[in-house]
Amino acid sequence: MVDNTCLDDWLRWQESLNPRHMDLGLDRCEGVAAAMDLAGLPMPVVTVAGTNGKGSCVAYLTAMLEGAGYAVAAYTSPYLDRYNESLRINRREVRDDELVAAFENVERCRGDVPLTFFEFRTLAALDIISRTGADVAVLEVGLGGRLDAVNIVDADVAVVTSIDLDHMDWLGADRESIGREKAGIFRRSRPAVCGDGSPPGSLVAHAADLGSALRLIGEDYSWRREDDGWSWRGAGIAYTDLPAPCMGGGFQYDNAATAIMAARMLAPGIDIDAAAVRDGVAGARLPGRQQIIPGPVERLVDVAHNVQAADALAATLAARPSTGQTHVVVAMLADKDVSAVAGALAGQVDTWHTATLPGPRGGSGEDVGRTLDRHFPAHPVTVHADVATAWRAALSGAADGDRVVAFGSFLTAREVLRIELG
Repeated sequence: MVDNTCLDDWLRWQESLNPRHMDLGLDRCEGVAAAMDLAGLPMPVVTVAGTNGKGSCVAYLTAMLEGAGYAVAAYTSPYLDRYNESLRINRREVRDDELVAAFENVERCRGDVPLTFFEFRTLAALDIISRTGADVAVLEVGLGGRLDAVNIVDADVAVVTSIDLDHMDWLGADRESIGREKAGIFRRSRPAVCGDGSPPGSLVAHAADLGSALRLIGEDYSWRREDDGWSWRGAGIAYTDLPAPCMGGGFQYDNAATAIMAARMLAPGIDIDAAAVRDGVAGARLPGRQQIIPGPVERLVDVAHNVQAADALAATLAARPSTGQTHVVVAMLADKDVSAVAGALAGQVDTWHTATLPGPRGGSGEDVGRTLDRHFPAHPVTVHADVATAWRAALSGAADGDRVVAFGSFLTAREVLRIELG
């Protein structure tokens, strides 16, 4: 156990508890949660899973609920800059001392259970949330769904944003397998929402088996672009003249629409009016989601790290063509399919800059560079030691009218945004 109150020391210590970075299963968390008297949370809960769009959906839903006057506890993962940003209580980031007190509580109840880093932080977050007096808790599910630590909580509304190929070693090799894992957050006879326009049959079937009231985008709710904004329609209600989402990418309309549907499913205990919906859509922001930093050389930073997200990023780049060249910085975790992800973007790239990510899961810039050389020989590749060096080199080689793009991981986006925004 850590013998001081330094948050960083606690985080480093937690990483040493379980030799496996990922060790899926609920038994460890459920046992410690029972010892902590965390059988459930004393407020309505929404859980949000999905391959992409989870964080954005949480941001929209949280902003709508707060706009309607509710105090919201929002738990997200992974964090982009500071650990504290992963838990916000009524618009405020959790303080170091609150986290340390929760960590101490987890440790008192843990015994010899080898919790993973994510399990420890999730139990601490639930401990804090249980005592906040918040009106609603919105919890982002980590990897998968069925066996994710967040799934020890029975959600009043369960949301799956999208399903695509990612983490196949853990979740399965196809969308049907992955969809089944994501649907593991659904609960018997409780509402569920899916924002994937072509949901796997496994997800739909699992909802039917549970008697969940599943709401599907394109069937039970939909959205449409209009001259001055967009509109949303569901059973018996419509919201018109909605503002465009501030976060980049056309897929954000799906995320915002899905958040609206989830908010509707919280009724009658939670009521969100049209003004709160509009304010929530307009006000929701999340750094690193196709974030554009304007200037003579436009910079774009995105956390995209799988093919679905890379396709969306490529669509954005194609829709706003540069007058010059596009220089791309890419750094990815070692378990990612570099050729497939980069291939989604290759048509929009003039030069590549690769970098090595730190940590045991970090991918090598040299390995990424060799893959790009082999699959995309027409585009020059420069290998760098780290993301900061790669970013600065890409900027120094760019002329007015060019743009520089960084993607591949939350770690990649974190390093670039620290340089750009301080």
